[in-house]
Amino acid sequence: MELRQLKYFVVVAEELHFGRAAERLHIGQPAVSQQVRRLERELGTELVERTTRTVALTEAGERFLPHARAVLAAAERAADAVTEFRAERAHLVRLGTSDGLGDRLDGFLAAFTQFAPDAQLELVHAPTTTRLRQVRDGDLDATFVRGDWPSDGLDLTPLWTDEVVVALPATHPLADRAVVDFADLAALPLRLSSPERNRPLHDLVLAGCRSAGFEPVLGKEFTNAQDTLGTLGLGRPHWTVFYRAHANLLPVPGVVFRPLRNPAPVMPTRLATAADRRLRPEVLALIEAGRSLG
Repeated sequence: MELRQLKYFVVVAEELHFGRAAERLHIGQPAVSQQVRRLERELGTELVERTTRTVALTEAGERFLPHARAVLAAAERAADAVTEFRAERAHLVRLGTSDGLGDRLDGFLAAFTQFAPDAQLELVHAPTTTRLRQVRDGDLDATFVRGDWPSDGLDLTPLWTDEVVVALPATHPLADRAVVDFADLAALPLRLSSPERNRPLHDLVLAGCRSAGFEPVLGKEFTNAQDTLGTLGLGRPHWTVFYRAHANLLPVPGVVFRPLRNPAPVMPTRLATAADRRLRPEVLALIEAGRSLG
């Protein structure tokens, strides 16, 4: 049983005339008759009673007609579902994100909506190396990336630069300052992400310490914002760093965030896209949205 046989039968049932059915279907009358006959052989009974003057449905044809219509309607809905899916996929953008984007992400999403109002944005969180591989493989359209990473097969478009600030216990004397010098942190233990987790930030902070003339005392490794800030809030004398955009969303009792200087550390953020693929308009809109925040 084929869909076209059901379609031909339904049109014949509605017209009760093979010639008019053929005209409506834009095919020859013999083809309509042939397919209806094949359908009848498949079912083992006549659906249409034919005479030289009239065409009428048999009792079997009357019973079969609503089911044939239901099958054709279901097939049409199935085709529509695929069409809708293809339309959605055409405007879907999969973007890799990272920790600490903070209010930058809020601003980016608002800007992207302005540049690509019809696009659907799916955010994907994963380690940086994983996201970069997914961009190369085509599983992601683009990803945010902070600092320097191997860029083979990628185009890296500069978006913005984030200030890196120090987080201190509110009870520490340095918390009373508007700006903290790197050198003033030399005696305090530093909680820092390992180079395996976040090498650009790890190297940036160590370079700041060394530029200020000291090698930091490394304390317990930075695990996550909640646990690390919770420990800081207890007043234990140590320090860590956050991106300003992230710190803006982290009002934590017992913790203060202060700018750093001598040197003043900043981290560039770029958008990584595949170098060997033409960028869709929606991906270009990602770039424009990011640049608008720079």
